[in-house]
This record gives sequence, C-alpha cells and structure tokens, in this order.
Amino acid sequence: MTRKKVKLAYITNDSARKETLKRRKKGLMKKVSELSTLCGIDACAIIYSPHDSQPEVWPSLVGVQSMLAQFENIPQMEQSKKMVNQDSFLRERICKANEHLKKQRKDNREKEMTQLMFQCLIGKSLNSLNMVDLNDLNWLIDQNLKEIHKRVETLNKEANSQVGVALASGAGPSGEVNDIATQQEADRQASEVNMEAMQKQEWHINWINPQEHIGFGGDEVILPFWDNNHNDLWSSAFFP
Repeated sequence: MTRKKVKLAYITNDSARKETLKRRKKGLMKKVSELSTLCGIDACAIIYSPHDSQPEVWPSLVGVQSMLAQFENIPQMEQSKKMVNQDSFLRERICKANEHLKKQRKDNREKEMTQLMFQCLIGKSLNSLNMVDLNDLNWLIDQNLKEIHKRVETLNKEANSQVGVALASGAGPSGEVNDIATQQEADRQASEVNMEAMQKQEWHINWINPQEHIGFGGDEVILPFWDNNHNDLWSSAFFP
C-alpha cells in the first residue's frame, strides 16, 4: 500500500500533535545521526518543545556546546555566506525562472521566424505580417547573410591557400602548366562562390524593397533565385 500523503498544516488536536512531535523528533535525531556517520561530518540538533522543561539535544550537551563554539569562531561573513531566508530564496528562484523564460521565448521566436522565412521562400505572402514580425524577419535574414559572407571569406582563403601550396611545389615546364591549371580552378571556384553570395544578397534586398518585377502578390510570388524554367541558381538543402 502507498503511504497516505500528509497535509502540511498545524495539527489542532492536542493528543495527535503530541504523538506526531514525539514520533518525528525521534526520526529527526536518527537522520542526523545517520548523516554524521555516513558522510563523516560534525552535526548536532537542538529541539525545544512546550511539553519539556529542557531542550532535547543530539549527540550530547557537551557535543552541542562544542559545535556552537566552533561555529561562533568562524568569521561573520563565512557564517552567513550560504544562509538564505525564505524571501531571498524565492527571489532567487523567481529571477532564475524569468531568465529561463526570456531565453525560451527568444529561442521560440527565432524558430518561428525561421519557419516563416522558409514559407515565404515557397510563396507565402507577407501582407499578413505586422511591423514587429517584419523587423524580426529582417534581423534573421541579416544574420543568415552574415553567416554566408563568413563562409565566402573562408572558402576564398582556402582557395588562395591551395594556390599558394601549388605554386610552392611546382617545378619545370610541367609544374608551370599545373600551376596555371590550379590557379584557373581556384579562380573559378572563388567566382562561383562570390556569384552565389551576390545572388542571395540581391534576392534579400529585392525581398525587403520589392520592385515591380519582384514581389509578393496574394499567394503568388516570383523569386529571383529561379530562372524562367524554375531551375535553381544555387543548390539548397531546404528547397530541392
């Protein structure tokens, strides 16, 4: 059988309250003793009861006095460093919960704008968006463009590095031919990467400031990254 959940409230019945105090006081002393034995720490307990003239202590009166003297010898700052009352504890919990909520809302908003951006790319109209949504969407697109520019710079550096290695290792007429071929290949790759970035940036600018030939009308959209035959000008994992 499962234990009945105890209601944490003042026990109004005198006899029941006395019996609960006696039983729980014994259990508390046992727990303190187990904690001290298992973890090898110094611990003591003092319990005052209206039914007893003297407080009940553990492990002994001398042991309690020794523990209190040891605690009083600690500097005041060290004594109160880890002490909290109910008010400060609740304030700390509320502050942490608010920070977590703020972060969660930001993550959810970013995911929402990302989904909206993909929907716009396949033809969803922007007419239903308010100014806040448009600003957030613009911020997300700017972040993606920054990542694209960083990737372009990285690829350009890698291509230039490969060309430098090829030039350093080439020798004789055959080496010169290989150097020229390597240089041409690197230039071609860099040109393709730059063209891709320019096309994406041009599409972003046309999306934010649509011209007559590029825009969102109802549920139909003409996207600048398609040609007349609906062939992609660059590959995308999201839009095959």
